[in-house]
Amino acid sequence: MSGDADTLRLMEVILTAEIFNRYPELDISDLTPACREIFTSGGAGGPAAIKRPVAISDGTAKRTLGIPDAHTYLSSNPFVTFEEFGQRIKVTTLEPAALWFLNQGGKDLIAKNPALAFYFERIDSVGISYAAVKATNPPFEDTKVYLDAKVSSLIAEDEKLRGALDLVILSAPEEVEQHLDDLVCSPDQLRIITKINHALSHRDILQWHRIYEVGKLLFVGPPGTGKTSLALAMSRTLHMPVLEVRLSMITSQYLGETSKNIDRIFELAKKISPSILFIDEFDFVAKSRVTDDHGAMKRAVNALLKNIDRISLVKNGVLLIGATNHPQLLDEAAWRRFDEVVEFALPDEGMRIEILRKVTASIPCRFDHAELAQETEGFSGADLRLMVKEALLSAFMEHRTEINRDDIDKGIMMVRNRDAIRRLNWLQA
Repeated sequence: MSGDADTLRLMEVILTAEIFNRYPELDISDLTPACREIFTSGGAGGPAAIKRPVAISDGTAKRTLGIPDAHTYLSSNPFVTFEEFGQRIKVTTLEPAALWFLNQGGKDLIAKNPALAFYFERIDSVGISYAAVKATNPPFEDTKVYLDAKVSSLIAEDEKLRGALDLVILSAPEEVEQHLDDLVCSPDQLRIITKINHALSHRDILQWHRIYEVGKLLFVGPPGTGKTSLALAMSRTLHMPVLEVRLSMITSQYLGETSKNIDRIFELAKKISPSILFIDEFDFVAKSRVTDDHGAMKRAVNALLKNIDRISLVKNGVLLIGATNHPQLLDEAAWRRFDEVVEFALPDEGMRIEILRKVTASIPCRFDHAELAQETEGFSGADLRLMVKEALLSAFMEHRTEINRDDIDKGIMMVRNRDAIRRLNWLQA
């Protein structure tokens, strides 16, 4: 049984190599992540350096697939040959080799491999859609390898950008843990994502009409309502790397260089575009403008506002997202720089039910989700996740993996105690 599985895995890679070599219209994003790694094993430059023709050898199969003497698995296959010189395994005739693979049970692998789907789509009986398969395959541009190579190239051209990297958390879409499917979004939040997606698809038309004020979003709402989670999830959904910036950190640690570093952060976002520039704690701008007399701080705030004016999703391919827990602190100068304000309210009862179901989807539970949603009015999504985490730890302490009502009550108590402590006025105690 293991031999059959290994034979199919090996044959998938060999067929992928042959099809990729034969059809130049296929590119690196038509390869599965595993094939990208296999085709660059032992080579210089990583997946970005994949060049035709690609080939599979016994050594490559052993290193990447864990299959020693790979050619022996296909020794009885009349459509595969093994070249002693170079130890390469190759397909002799593509069509019969492909049909052999299909008849041996390879359809599930075809349905996950865009290069194979491209070839097999022409065979009516298979019922495979190349477009559908490619849509589910992670694009190469979403990978950390691609982003690292791009950033390295940019720094080589402009060493000043290295300073910007120290001030942001830069993540490729594949590195982002948040998925849109894991979040419970309001209709307005989902509408914004759809709108941005359409704007990206029609950037050329918007530019032709000189409509540039698109893609500057301000997320407002209480802590724990999902502002950061949605900004990160949009990285995966829109296939754009994300640069996370916390203004308080930049200004406190690099006060003398803050203006220059803000300029460099925006320049970096433009250079790696399409990208998302996510600025958290945006209300720090307002606090600084009102309370700080330091000249360097004022220059930094002005630099930030000027950069926001000059950046554009349409022109530069940068989606700007600001987030704040305190929108009342923002003055008109800050507000007018955003073309969309997206509210993140505390979840209503229906949303709390949905959040609880998603958070506990993989956890055995003995409680009523609807009843619990009624009891947790005023809880944010983060509060609900914290409650479930505490409940699960409570179950672990009693050597259980199933959450019961007593566990949930402990979780509720912990969240409410935290909230009470947070509201204490220690100066008057």
